[in-house]
Amino acid sequence: MTATDAPHDAYDAHGTSPRVGWRWAPFWVLAYVALWPLPGIAQSVLSLGALIAIGRLLYVRFRGGGALLSAQAWALTSVLFFAYWLPELFAAVDAANRLEAFREVAVDLRFLPFLWLAAAAVADARGRRISFVGIAIVVGVWTLDALIQAVGGISPIFAALDAGKHAVSGHGFCTDAEITALDRLSGAFGPCNLKLGVVLASLSPFALHASARKFGNTGWFVAAAAIGAAILLAGSRASWITYGLVLLASGWRTLGARRLTAVFAFGAVLLAALFFLSPQVRERIERTTHALTADAQGVDSALSGRGRIWGAALCMAKTHPINGVGPRGFRDAFPACDPEPDKIAEWGLGPAFHAHQIVLEILSETGLIGVLLWLAGVALARRAWRYAEPAAREAAYPAMLALAATVFPLNTHLAFYSSFWGGATLLLAALYAGSLLGRDAPESASASA
Repeated sequence: MTATDAPHDAYDAHGTSPRVGWRWAPFWVLAYVALWPLPGIAQSVLSLGALIAIGRLLYVRFRGGGALLSAQAWALTSVLFFAYWLPELFAAVDAANRLEAFREVAVDLRFLPFLWLAAAAVADARGRRISFVGIAIVVGVWTLDALIQAVGGISPIFAALDAGKHAVSGHGFCTDAEITALDRLSGAFGPCNLKLGVVLASLSPFALHASARKFGNTGWFVAAAAIGAAILLAGSRASWITYGLVLLASGWRTLGARRLTAVFAFGAVLLAALFFLSPQVRERIERTTHALTADAQGVDSALSGRGRIWGAALCMAKTHPINGVGPRGFRDAFPACDPEPDKIAEWGLGPAFHAHQIVLEILSETGLIGVLLWLAGVALARRAWRYAEPAAREAAYPAMLALAATVFPLNTHLAFYSSFWGGATLLLAALYAGSLLGRDAPESASASA
């Protein structure tokens, strides 16, 4: 698009498109994702990006917005944010810890301008290419690093980060006890931040999509096997389910039903091999089989104590049905709802911090109001996909699959009302909205949505 064929208000007095000033946005999104192993720095990048985005929009008084995003993309990105944020606002009114709840509500406002930035980053072909391929490269680097750790016992990335931490502060990220107790692959995230599996699983659609486009079916299969091995060794059973969903959807689309069957057969062989070669994988498979004992203790053991947590979440939902106990108020309300207060929990001493399940987290922390608002966001996101043109769906497919697999309700989850996982999930929502209804989306798609 040139200055002569764009809308008049999309350019300033010097004939410069506002989009030129946002060409850095894809790199900012990539920096945020790449820094996830350093949560504090990643959150600073998110906050600074939000400030720059809102500052720039205020500077131009929100003029020329159509050069950044279509009106539909602006709307969908904002709606998805408010479907997340409004429930915590309503829940904070009479939260178990009202001060902490309102602090969380205020801090989470920074997500909105950052989501606009992320959506604008993928609103055209150049931005999508940089952002999606860049995320795929980050996933590939983390996967290779994890496999090196599996063979040699040390993650090169985490070792470098930990050495830098020692040089700056005189101590590392993790205590000796945490390093000694490590029972799974931790990769770049380290033994005191065991999020490797869930992060790789949620971001894997970008890597699989990029590998298939660049190297065809062989590239997809190699990427799927490498990422799958890292996820299995990372030991998070929730990530196994998430990645299984990604493989099913991506493989069906890329390979077809017959070849996908062969992929899952290979996966079963790989899992069987790891069962005998990896004590960590074997322990988690054996723990899962405890659910077959058909008694409450066996099921709770298989779920690593989550049965007890879910019982407490249902109690909170019953005692605070309208707007819940407040965002991040689960730990404060847990003692009053603990179904076995006199018994040491599977996770040790202290309360559970969150519900470990998206539906129960929303229901217990934000009540029926939260559930209805989240469902409204899901419905609008699905409606946008339904009425989009095939070209727009193709552009948004990796982000859509990543978002859908991350919030799949029949799984266990990290806390969505936390800075890390809340930010990651909202980022995927913005990438979905921006790539589906972005500035260069087909005209009929934008009009229908």
